[in-house]
Amino acid sequence: MDAAAVAAEGEESAGRHEKVSFMGLFRHADGKDQLLMLVGTVAALANGMTTPLMTVFFGDVLDAFGHATDANVLQRVNKVVLNFVYLGIGAAVISFLQLSCWTITGERRAALIRSQYLKSVLRQDISFFDTEMTTGQVVSKMSGDTVLVQDAIGEKVGKFQKLVAAFLGGFIVGFVKGWILSLVMLACVPPVVFAAGVVAKVLSKISSRGQASYSNAGNIVEQTIGSIKTVVSFNGEKKAIISYNKQIHKAYKTDVQEGLTNGFGMASVLFVFYSSYGLAIWYGGKLVLAKGYTGGQVITVLLAIMTGAMSLGNAAPCMTAFIEGQSAAHRLFTTIKRKPEIDPNNNSGKQLVDMRGDIELKDVYFSYPTRRGQLIFDGFSLHVPSGTTMAIVGESGSGKSTVISLVERFYDPQAGEVLIDGVNIKDLQLDSIRRKISLVGQEPCLFMTSIKDNITYGKEDATIEEIKRAAKLANAANFIDKLPNGYDTMVGQRGAQLSGGQKQRIAIAGNH
Repeated sequence: MDAAAVAAEGEESAGRHEKVSFMGLFRHADGKDQLLMLVGTVAALANGMTTPLMTVFFGDVLDAFGHATDANVLQRVNKVVLNFVYLGIGAAVISFLQLSCWTITGERRAALIRSQYLKSVLRQDISFFDTEMTTGQVVSKMSGDTVLVQDAIGEKVGKFQKLVAAFLGGFIVGFVKGWILSLVMLACVPPVVFAAGVVAKVLSKISSRGQASYSNAGNIVEQTIGSIKTVVSFNGEKKAIISYNKQIHKAYKTDVQEGLTNGFGMASVLFVFYSSYGLAIWYGGKLVLAKGYTGGQVITVLLAIMTGAMSLGNAAPCMTAFIEGQSAAHRLFTTIKRKPEIDPNNNSGKQLVDMRGDIELKDVYFSYPTRRGQLIFDGFSLHVPSGTTMAIVGESGSGKSTVISLVERFYDPQAGEVLIDGVNIKDLQLDSIRRKISLVGQEPCLFMTSIKDNITYGKEDATIEEIKRAAKLANAANFIDKLPNGYDTMVGQRGAQLSGGQKQRIAIAGNH
């Protein structure tokens, strides 16, 4: 396992225990988001009150049946039924507002976070990917953590507000309609809350382990498919499958544990609820005889308290989503706020308008971030005059590619200077340097798009004449013209549809 993978795994472990505040999830919310959240909150609270109101109407129906004679029973019931119709219309409107407003604001916030995260990742220096982040981790966070954040700031918030309102409203209705029976019913609430809280806490820990296993499995797939030729050449398919299945088995075990925990929690809650129904009806019967309670009053108190307690229990999964979202947001925001040592967006340096191309490395000391104790350059100096063609020859690991990395300023030396036209590259705008340097690696990587798009990657406004001229200069025009789709031919993943030489010529054409 490389340094980046180890660091990423450590970050995942730390990220499970660190989180941002709940209000921190809504940082940078604009006016439209604030309006959506306000409307969604009001609608959710109103929607939560519909359940306690329903219990009142249900009790009225029961009393209508009990107190009415055969002649007026239908008239009394019809009056109560209209209340249900009005309640249904109101619930439909406010439910629509609650879900739509919170879903929209969740989508908007998540889209912004995804954009900020990708922008921050692309801004980082190369050492960040060497020591802190792998490609699989980036993809996992983009597809996984952002979904957790979206879940925590979207419709789950409205659902939680609705359930809290239903809980408070249920207890208010219960105590107003019959405070004695409500006090007795309170005995069922602590067990429900305790069971829900324990289940939520256990599920949070299990879920974190499952997320880590799925992330590692995705990392294995990304590395295997990305280097499929190497894997096949070493007969590494079985090894990759074994490694993948190992992570999936871990995830499977956590999923089973999650299912068992959910089952235990649901069983506990249902046991308490049905036992509470029996207690309420038995004691309610005594109150009918001793205190003059009506049947409708008993049922209203029973339903109001129980639905209120159930609402509180149902809020536990929302709390779990909030906790997971806060942890995921911490991992995302840590990267978003990270300032790279070599910042490509820093425009404070000088610009080399007319670069001659005189390159000099002066007394350079350098080691890679993953191997700080192993110096690649120990007081190394090199001068390449403008207009000179130079071949750097040496054994593997002697620093041939490192020279290019320092000139491109992928890394900064620990000591010494890298000069272009006599100016230290630390004093130059990074964009102005890289725009004037063409780099074709030994194994160029093409994007999974057309030949034309790969050639124009560095200059998107290039005309078709410029594209063909660049291809001709790179000796690529002949084989491109023979392809059925010419410049619109798709090169496949990492240029898999082309030979090694053809990929190099396409890369050279893209640098003209």
